[in-house]
Amino acid sequence: MWNSGSSHPKLRQTSHTDFASYTGVEAIFAGVDACLFCLGKSATQVSGEVEYRRITIDFARAAALALREQSPHAAFHYVSGAGAGLNSRFMWARVKAEAERDLMQRVDAVCWRPAAIDGKASASEPVLLRIVRPVYRLFRPFRSIYVSGDDIGLAMLQAIHENVRGRIIENAELRDMADRYRASAGARDLRTIGSR
Repeated sequence: MWNSGSSHPKLRQTSHTDFASYTGVEAIFAGVDACLFCLGKSATQVSGEVEYRRITIDFARAAALALREQSPHAAFHYVSGAGAGLNSRFMWARVKAEAERDLMQRVDAVCWRPAAIDGKASASEPVLLRIVRPVYRLFRPFRSIYVSGDDIGLAMLQAIHENVRGRIIENAELRDMADRYRASAGARDLRTIGSR
C-alpha cells in the first residue's frame, strides 16, 4: 500500500497488498463515516480486460462490502470516469459503468465521473497523461471538462456533509460541490473561531 507521508491524529495508514480481499484487516473499515475509494489504473496500463475488470470492479466491490460489514451506515464513494456507459464502444467505459451499477445496487454508492483531471505528476501515471496534463489547464473555465484532483476530494467531503447516496455525479456538478465545500469551510472556520 502507498504511504502518503502525511500525519494527522485522524489519519490511519495500513499496509495491505490484496485489494480483492480484506481478510485480516477488516478493522480498518470499522467506525468510519465514509470510504473514498480512488484506487484504479488506466486501461492502457493493464494486460487486458480481465485485469482491468479485476482492478476496477473486484477491488472496489471488496472494499465496499468490507465497509458495509464493519460500518453499515458509512457512505462509499467510487471514482469512475466521464464517459462511463454500459453501451459504450470502449471497454474501459463499459467496465466502469458495470462497477457503478454494482456498487450502487449493493451499497448505495456515490459514483464520481471526473473528466480531465489535473493534479500532481505521478510515477505510475500513463506517459500520455504526463504529456497532455499542461493542456488540461486550458480547459479550466469549462466546468464539464476540467477538474483538479483537489476538487474531487473537496466534492467528496461536501457529499458526505450533504449525505448524498446512491447516485452518479458528473464533472460539472462535482466542481459545484467542491465550490460549496470551499464556501462552507470558510463559514465553519468562522464558527470555530467564534466558539473559542
